[in-house]
Amino acid sequence: MSTCATASRDLSEPLAGTATAATTWLLLEQPGPWGAEALTASHLAPAVGRALERATKDTGVRVALIRRPGRHADCHTHPQQRVFVAHTRPGHSWIRTTALTEPERLLALDFAALGAGDPAGLRPAAAGPDQGWETYTGDPLVLVCTNGKRDRCCALLGRPLAAELTASGVRGTWEITHIGGHRFSPTLMVLPYGYAYGRATARSVQDVLDALREGRVVTEGCRGRSTWERPGQAAELAVRELTGESGADALTVLRTEGAAPAWNVTVEHADGRRWRVGVVQIADAPPRPESCGSVLGSPARMDVIGVRAGDVGPPAPTVAVTAAGAAAAAAVTQPSVEEPPRRATTSARAAPV
Repeated sequence: MSTCATASRDLSEPLAGTATAATTWLLLEQPGPWGAEALTASHLAPAVGRALERATKDTGVRVALIRRPGRHADCHTHPQQRVFVAHTRPGHSWIRTTALTEPERLLALDFAALGAGDPAGLRPAAAGPDQGWETYTGDPLVLVCTNGKRDRCCALLGRPLAAELTASGVRGTWEITHIGGHRFSPTLMVLPYGYAYGRATARSVQDVLDALREGRVVTEGCRGRSTWERPGQAAELAVRELTGESGADALTVLRTEGAAPAWNVTVEHADGRRWRVGVVQIADAPPRPESCGSVLGSPARMDVIGVRAGDVGPPAPTVAVTAAGAAAAAAVTQPSVEEPPRRATTSARAAPV
């Protein structure tokens, strides 16, 4: 059976820079079936789902439903629902959790503050006591996309992975409604750091978790850190490949200059070192389905075309690249490459996934 995931794998489509962008995640436990637009097509009251979507728009907070792996009885009553709020910015990552019986209470949160990483946003908008939020101290959260109503690959590949992780003792495993990139299934997000992975296996996930417990990042299969927009995701991973830096909180995307199809991204190390990374967007070929059942298309991807280390001052003159990327490269000031990266090019998808 041909699927978007098999086509993507057969074409060796790059993973870097394809993570959904969100500085903060609001995760609400909602057992039972999920529709394609789960916030308004599940046993969560549709009015609450729509209100959460409106309240979090443009705040940096992304809302998703989660459930424990396994069979889900189609029951409409849930005495208590677990909630997690996770912020992903380097050096300031945190997770808070609570349980509630009335999901509409989440509408009292200050989503602008939460998107900025301020836990004080967990208090109701009006003065009053907090809602019983606690610091989460358990294993990293492993959120495996399993929503088959959105794309069959997520169910066919994601649900078995979630079940295998649970059976092997990965206690932080949850199913999640949508994190983008169906064709990279099985896909998952690991919190609190916010790194997303594609084409995952139980073994690769265990390697990721072993590293995260030591504060390190595995770049193999990594789609990027959700904290950054996609040019920043690609740039950060390129610097990691160049330097061998694995510290989860070592690198920050300081700024991104430009607009599609070309950017200059400044990446800063915690020790003060900086790199300027040139990123261009080009159309990928040959055509492939971006989701099961969709028409064939040429998804946009981003190529890292240069990295300049050291004092990041005025940009260097524009440098042309390949014919496919020449038009995009003409719009970006190309940094010189001071040392060869481990892999010559890091590619990343720039269009929505």
